[in-house]
Amino acid sequence: MAKKLVKYCVVDAFTESAFKGNPAAVCLLEEEKDDTWLQAVATEFNISQTCFLTRIASDSVSTNPQFGLRWFTPVVEVQLCGHGTLATSHFLFSSGLVDADVIEFLTLSGILTAKRVPDPKISIGAPFENGNECHGVSVELSFPALTLSDYDSPDKLTDSPSLSSVSTLEIKKTPYDDLFIVLPSGKAVAEYQPQFDEIQKLPGRGLIITGLAPPGSGFDFYSRFFCPKYGINEDPVCGSAHCALAPYWCQKLEKTELVAYQASPRGGTINLYVDEENQRILIRGKSVTVMEGSLLA
Repeated sequence: MAKKLVKYCVVDAFTESAFKGNPAAVCLLEEEKDDTWLQAVATEFNISQTCFLTRIASDSVSTNPQFGLRWFTPVVEVQLCGHGTLATSHFLFSSGLVDADVIEFLTLSGILTAKRVPDPKISIGAPFENGNECHGVSVELSFPALTLSDYDSPDKLTDSPSLSSVSTLEIKKTPYDDLFIVLPSGKAVAEYQPQFDEIQKLPGRGLIITGLAPPGSGFDFYSRFFCPKYGINEDPVCGSAHCALAPYWCQKLEKTELVAYQASPRGGTINLYVDEENQRILIRGKSVTVMEGSLLA
């Protein structure tokens, strides 16, 4: 019996140019697969995230198309992934698989929505209108805001070889057990030389570093995210990290609309809006499909 084929594409998220931003593989499953197969496929792709998409029959509760969505790094499944969700949304909108402007994803982090929106030149949160199509279309994700907490023993961390070369202004942690470290400037973030073996020895899951963007750069803050324990030495552009970054800088800068730059070697731009009342982060970006094909199931 011939094996079934699973359609996939590779999408560069948070960029308008191929081979920039953060790549994610998106696989459309016509039937459920066991976790061993899913992890094996993610390991085979060997990029920061592989996304598995399943159709869900519409119900009377929501009029929006619904899909199940799971995210895997090369070594483990994760609870939340921003660039993978952006890449998946781009795939659905651009392929014509949905005839709607809003998609709902059922995930380990609850229901996440993706909406087609006008170009970031138009105020974030604005409704999608046909008259704005000439400016280009982005995707806006609605994600939960993450609250930071103080780290108990900051002195122990600054002695680590992975951090001893930089000055730290604040050390906190996220609900996902990532270290959140504020450096004196965005320049310090961009110039940071990671020692992945030493970062792997740090407590928690991963390391987020951030700093105020240079004047005149057009950005509010810079960041980078390292997660070698999950098979990702440096995540090129991490949407979920901005669920913690955006509320932090919203308070520091006293503004709810932010433009962020992830200063990884590939780099990427993230437009953000902090909905303080509903504790949500609207994450906006563009994507480019760079590869299409089929997997043997």
